[in-house]
Amino acid sequence: MPEHSSWLTFLLAHMRDTLEHNAHALGQSVIGGHEPTWQSFEPIFAAVFVALLLVVMGLRVRARLRNVDEAIIPEERLTLRTFMEAFLSYFYDLAKSVMGPERAKKYFPVVGTAALFVFFSNVMALVPGMPVATSSLNITLGSALVVFLLFNVYGFMAQGTAYLKHLAGPVWWLAPLMFPLEVLSLCIRPVTLAIRLMVNMAADHVMLGLFLGMIALFLPIPVMLLGTLVVVVQTLVFTLLTCIYIALATEGHDEHAHAAH
Repeated sequence: MPEHSSWLTFLLAHMRDTLEHNAHALGQSVIGGHEPTWQSFEPIFAAVFVALLLVVMGLRVRARLRNVDEAIIPEERLTLRTFMEAFLSYFYDLAKSVMGPERAKKYFPVVGTAALFVFFSNVMALVPGMPVATSSLNITLGSALVVFLLFNVYGFMAQGTAYLKHLAGPVWWLAPLMFPLEVLSLCIRPVTLAIRLMVNMAADHVMLGLFLGMIALFLPIPVMLLGTLVVVVQTLVFTLLTCIYIALATEGHDEHAHAAH
């Protein structure tokens, strides 16, 4: 019993430190820098681990698909290949429903990569004590800024200067009012993406660890199911918003080009 109490005390202290670290990171991102601690590097290591894991998984699936005769035959059991096919097919259909077939095919590498990275980073939250990349504001903000940079680049590539023109509003005399508001709205997008994902995954990881500590000998299945739901929903939300932002940035150009053909 004393050993169990000391283990639970250690777990609760670790969860408290994680929450304090995330809150401190959120505050420091607004008011300035801070001295790094060992906890500052946990999310980075977790993100690098997920990235390397995805590279290895991608290479293995690609090797299985090189043989065309075997690739067209679906496997009877759940394997890495069938999982990746089902996962990416779902998000490709999601991208098609938001962007249309042409843009979904063009921009899916970004959408699919975002979905895979967020999903596998979130899955680590189901393992108590494991560092979770998406529970850190640094990682989620970095991911959101990549999406922000890319959809703006895609907007410029698709529409040219017309991409900036639409920020000024429909009539020229409203431009001094509309342009700052539209730019502010644009810049808020990565912030909302980052904070939403970080808060949900940090809370999910803490709750799972807390319940597992309270019921040390029995797996808290209802909490695990709830955590799995949070993982899936947060992946879906992040990916859906990525599709929407790319679609909004590139709308008009690709449809006109397709119609001309």
